[in-house]
Amino acid sequence: MSYGETEAVRGIDLEVMPGEVFAFLGPNGAGKTTTVEILEGYRHRSGGEVSVLGEDPQRAGREWRERIGIVLQSGRLDPYLSVRESLGLYAGYFPAPRPIEEVIELVGLEGKADERARKLSGGQQRRLDVGMALIGDPDLLFLDEPTTGFDPSARRQFWDVIAGLRDLGKTVFLTTHYMEEAQRLADRVTIIAAGEIVARGTPEDLGDREHQAATIHYRAGGREVKLETTTLVKTLHELTGEALERGEDLEGLEVTRPTLEDVYLELTADSGAAE
Repeated sequence: MSYGETEAVRGIDLEVMPGEVFAFLGPNGAGKTTTVEILEGYRHRSGGEVSVLGEDPQRAGREWRERIGIVLQSGRLDPYLSVRESLGLYAGYFPAPRPIEEVIELVGLEGKADERARKLSGGQQRRLDVGMALIGDPDLLFLDEPTTGFDPSARRQFWDVIAGLRDLGKTVFLTTHYMEEAQRLADRVTIIAAGEIVARGTPEDLGDREHQAATIHYRAGGREVKLETTTLVKTLHELTGEALERGEDLEGLEVTRPTLEDVYLELTADSGAAE
């Protein structure tokens, strides 16, 4: 995707499998939003090939659009409609919507079905956003930064909603700034920076994390010890063996590996964009 001489997305290549939660990460200005809008059919690309649910979004018609659900970064709920009325309104746009009461239960708003949208908390309004994306029973959902602005408790509650979408057999394309969110929810992760994909894999192996050096930290004999090793089991065996011989304890023994956030920051450090 080009804007004049600026190439915002540089011929990226990605594949999302049916029924998975796919996390798409990248700093602001990396090309993340542009890519997602092309996949949703909102933006015409400058070149390349795109297939979403077997069709080119740039040319797809109403039947294709009925198979996708979209949750934007900021929803536009009618503040004076109740949860049930909002879902009923959207249900009328689809030929075979999911039952309204079923969707209310899926998004965890059973006790708020008759509450007007303007009286819902931020987290509850976001659940309603998801419900409105689900009412048409889509095969694919795009969730764009769905938990931005949530407090930690509300964010974790909302994760249960997203995890429930996988249980329904839905494919979820998730964009997020929260590494813990991607780690908790995603089957696979792809990172984009400066218009190019810089890493892809599962949250566990992204950036070859499992083979990167681990850090061991402990206290012994009144001193703090911190060391890095790529042979963790061997090093721990030697440390504990020597401590036993000396009759010492390895107080506060802690082993850490690079987190997904560590890998993300390293991969995007030179992208020229900031969060």
